Amino acid sequence: MREPAAKPWWKTRSGVVLLGFLAIGAYFLITEHRAHLALALPYLPWLLFLACPLMHLFMHGGHGGHGHGGSQGDHDQTRGPGEP
Repeated sequence: MREPAAKPWWKTRSGVVLLGFLAIGAYFLITEHRAHLALALPYLPWLLFLACPLMHLFMHGGHGGHGHGGSQGDHDQTRGPGEP
């Protein structure tokens, strides 16, 4: 006999309550800050475009940056005789 499948989180009682609170919060956030959104909307494409170089600079630290390929073993083979 198979066990009944678990409900998705949003169909549980706590999921419905969470979605309700998020909807209420989104409503008040949008209605109270409508003037700020209207002022920022024309500049949004430019702000996203300007965020690209900043994200490029700050996000490349996560994978080691550029030009650091190879391993320590590769460097040992390029040393001349008598070099440590």
